[in-house]
Amino acid sequence: MLDFLKGPFIAIQEFFILTGRALRNVALRPHYTDDVVMQMDLIGVGSLPIVILTGFFAGAVMALQMSRALATYGQVDQTGTLVSISLVRELGPAFTALMMAGRNSSGIASEIGSMKVTEQIDAMRALGTDPIQKLVTPRMVATAIMLPLLTILADFIGMFGGWVIGRFFLGLPSQQYWSTVWRALEWNDVTQGILKPFVFSFIISLVGCYYGLRTTGGTQGVGRATTQSMVTASVLILVVDFFLGKIFVSQAVS
Repeated sequence: MLDFLKGPFIAIQEFFILTGRALRNVALRPHYTDDVVMQMDLIGVGSLPIVILTGFFAGAVMALQMSRALATYGQVDQTGTLVSISLVRELGPAFTALMMAGRNSSGIASEIGSMKVTEQIDAMRALGTDPIQKLVTPRMVATAIMLPLLTILADFIGMFGGWVIGRFFLGLPSQQYWSTVWRALEWNDVTQGILKPFVFSFIISLVGCYYGLRTTGGTQGVGRATTQSMVTASVLILVVDFFLGKIFVSQAVS
């Protein structure tokens, strides 16, 4: 009667087993430092253009839309406050993670899935190399390092985008805009803005690795794994973002 639940529960179990093994391998040798550095370059530096574009236009759109609402109350000079809080708390971490999921989670699934269907991973095991240690852990560590840094960059670029709108479209003085931006932020906001992408990084990397390692069915299977990893990572990011936001809001109220 409940046979339809077996598949999802087995998938969840396998995912957490993979997560546990990947985390355990961080403390075990060999560490494959070269692979970590290479993945930091591919995942982090390779994502700079899309992160910069996303951050800039997120901040610009926020300033443009919020200024209309604030104009109703004669508070257009507080545009920087709303842009700053929205970016650091929510838009910066969420948008950056979603862009990274679309680019990197799917890319990881495609790369590892191709290795799986061409039996390269079986060859690794035959040679005594742990595929989790070699393939999963370096990608997890690299994403955990680079995603918070990219989020901080996206926040600053977004604030700059808000300044462009405020200065050239709303007529706000630069000093006034930037002073409201910095005064609006509290330590709770900064902590939230750094912790969220750190948590999201595990979702992005491990979901991509999970679907890549369970790829079957040749090239069509690789395509399915790529799509599934992107969709699953994006949905999980939004779900986890809600619960993390709820925790931080509860702490701020108490």
